[in-house]
Amino acid sequence: MNMKKAINILVGGAFLLTLIPACTDLKVNEVDSIVEENTGGGFVAGNPTDLLASAYNDLGSYTDQANIYALLEQPSDEMIPPTRGVDWGDNGVWRLLHTQSWDATHSQVLGVWNQLNSFAYKCNEILASNPSPQQAAEAKFLRALNMYYVMDFYGQVPFREVTEGVDVDPRVLSRSEAFDFIVKDLTDALSGLPDDGPMAGGRGTATRAAANALLSRLYLNKAVFTAADPAGPYNFDAGDMTKVIQYADAVTASGYDLEDEYFKIFSTASEKEVILNSVAGTPQNRWFMTLHYDQNPSGWNGFTTLADFYNKFDKSDPRIGNYPAPDGSQYSGIGRGFLIGQQYKDDGSPLVDSRTQKSLQFTTDVPLAGAATDKGIRAIKYHPANAGKYIIIRYGEVYMNKLEAIARGGSSSESALDVVNNLRAKRGAPALASIDASGVLDERGRELYWEGFRRDDQIRFGTFTGTWEAKTTTDPNRVLYPIPQQALDSNPNLTQNPGY
Repeated sequence: MNMKKAINILVGGAFLLTLIPACTDLKVNEVDSIVEENTGGGFVAGNPTDLLASAYNDLGSYTDQANIYALLEQPSDEMIPPTRGVDWGDNGVWRLLHTQSWDATHSQVLGVWNQLNSFAYKCNEILASNPSPQQAAEAKFLRALNMYYVMDFYGQVPFREVTEGVDVDPRVLSRSEAFDFIVKDLTDALSGLPDDGPMAGGRGTATRAAANALLSRLYLNKAVFTAADPAGPYNFDAGDMTKVIQYADAVTASGYDLEDEYFKIFSTASEKEVILNSVAGTPQNRWFMTLHYDQNPSGWNGFTTLADFYNKFDKSDPRIGNYPAPDGSQYSGIGRGFLIGQQYKDDGSPLVDSRTQKSLQFTTDVPLAGAATDKGIRAIKYHPANAGKYIIIRYGEVYMNKLEAIARGGSSSESALDVVNNLRAKRGAPALASIDASGVLDERGRELYWEGFRRDDQIRFGTFTGTWEAKTTTDPNRVLYPIPQQALDSNPNLTQNPGY
């Protein structure tokens, strides 16, 4: 088999490690197990400890502002990627995401497909390398996490055993088959994972709480993942919602709780909420991608939120953010939460835009194209002054899953209003008199903004293909991304999703 054929099969979705270096370096060691498998030499078990460490390092890709994060956030109603002059033009890749106008050749649609499938295949390698029971459980958790996003984004999941040669086209799991596979991985993993509670500063390895948290997310979205038509309608079963609540309560039983101060979650002082964080990469892209060039630290002056989303917050809700003290003594010169209006230096003096020589005041209005440098409300959760590790799973999400599941008919001793007002009391926000479906969606937005949940939330609540700033109503089939054309060309077991 020639190398071109091998590369094509890789892009077709085999769960393989990223092989661009291996395919271009003529001096690659011939006994490397990955290269041997990919060139038909047969799988050779690796060191499970090293492979598991590498699999955890893969979570660093979740910290990028592009790819996985972009597919989760950019098509939603809480983020917009304005082009400012030639900045952020990038051949339209960002605008296509916001307007849901992507096709099967979109670079980030392809990049995420390759990333996630290679990450999941590495977990297959761990499981075939004589791991300890705990290592096997952690590998199953990580495989489930990566397969979750393949299922979520693309609606079908290619799967290759390590013993299969690259001349074998990977079989493809349907969305409902993938759901069952992922649930089994997680339930099988539970007994082998440590039942550790929260740890100051976060936790970088999988625990029983992480598996229970991901199971709560899975069952919350089961109606979407198992629907006859990906575009809906979605029928949320009360039994499934009860499972969401049970898995959420299991996380609580492991000792997790809501932080008393919202922005503490994302800082080095976090104590109660971080269930899993990335051990590789840092949250710095979350401020680089939004801060202005003249702020300190300087940013890339990119993404902003939308005025309609910002207006979902009561101005007395601390989650909307806060600003430095007048003397600039807090949080360097940058506020936390949404940054709007006049911005400041570290010494508390007003910032000036070096390009226009005018006061740097972030506006609520922001066009998708032709935006001035001051347009758009920025958002900061991980603050440059004291950012913690990048969070993959946190308790606030689990608690919001429970809220939604109760509202959708799940069995609990608590009411949805009890749960939401307990959350709001912890966050320092005023209590609500009542809550309905749209209120649940809004509260999830207020709690989880810019953390990678909005796309899925809007899909569940039926608003994802609707209209908001700089976006018109789109085809209902946009709830799935297309299978990348290169993948279709190399694996005949894949079929293109409806509408593409």
